[in-house]
Amino acid sequence: MIEQPDLQQLRLLIGVSQHLSLGAAARELGMAQPNASRALTDLERRLGLTLVRRSPAGSQLTTEGAVVVQWAREVIDAVDHLTFGVDALRSELRSELDVGASMTVAEYLMPRWLAEFRRRRPQVRVDLRVQNSYDVMAQLRDDRVALGFIESPSVARGLRSAVVGRDRLVVVVAPGHPWARRRRPLLAAELAATPLIVREPGSGTRTTLERLLTGHEMAPPALELGSNAAVRISVVAGIAPAVLSVLAVEAAIDSGELRSVPVADVRLDRQLRAVWSPQRPPVDNSLELLQIARVAHRAATNRSG
Repeated sequence: MIEQPDLQQLRLLIGVSQHLSLGAAARELGMAQPNASRALTDLERRLGLTLVRRSPAGSQLTTEGAVVVQWAREVIDAVDHLTFGVDALRSELRSELDVGASMTVAEYLMPRWLAEFRRRRPQVRVDLRVQNSYDVMAQLRDDRVALGFIESPSVARGLRSAVVGRDRLVVVVAPGHPWARRRRPLLAAELAATPLIVREPGSGTRTTLERLLTGHEMAPPALELGSNAAVRISVVAGIAPAVLSVLAVEAAIDSGELRSVPVADVRLDRQLRAVWSPQRPPVDNSLELLQIARVAHRAATNRSG
């Protein structure tokens, strides 16, 4: 049985077939020409065949050499395929996942989702970018994140989405506010006519509220703030009412810091969505996180039911 050639020898033979020069093939592989000559001689010895005829004019493959080159190409292609595949697997083990999330999702839902994701894939580093819903969608369009989670009632043109859960907005006031003592629910028209503490433009919470109160003229905001926490603190201070996710105010309502006020003629519900670019659909890590979000919502719904 013949001795097996090594891969460098096969690459050298392929180089000779391409350049018709042992020297050029050696330079391409970073080999000194004397070492290349010895390697080619050793390959011919191992195979028991004359593969190359050398002359002052260059190097010419023999008939046997031309056949061996074809087989050598198949071997090198297979090895390259193996190498690239293993490198891809190793890259996946070291990979990062860039995620964008609106503030409500990031503050109250994402920590549990990421804890489960880390349990499943501890080798993946997650870069979470917390912004409002509009900015999350802008980052997706610019290919700066692989997956986003938003609260806004609509998705920007050109993006794809899937519902991962539902959320409920609530009207909240300080305990000393007149609405805290009213016996009848608010009407949508009353809510719209009242200056509220609101989030900044582009926030999913603000966009949802404006969409739900379409048809009613809305009063100018009493205050415009950039986070749920800032809005909640300002309501506790008695500045004005606000409409926030129940996720952001549930603890404050339970403690008595805030009072919730029912609204009679509009349902303050909304969907939470995962969004992505069609050029970069959820696969592997991002698909894993999307599935975790869906399962977590189903589990939460079953517990509350």
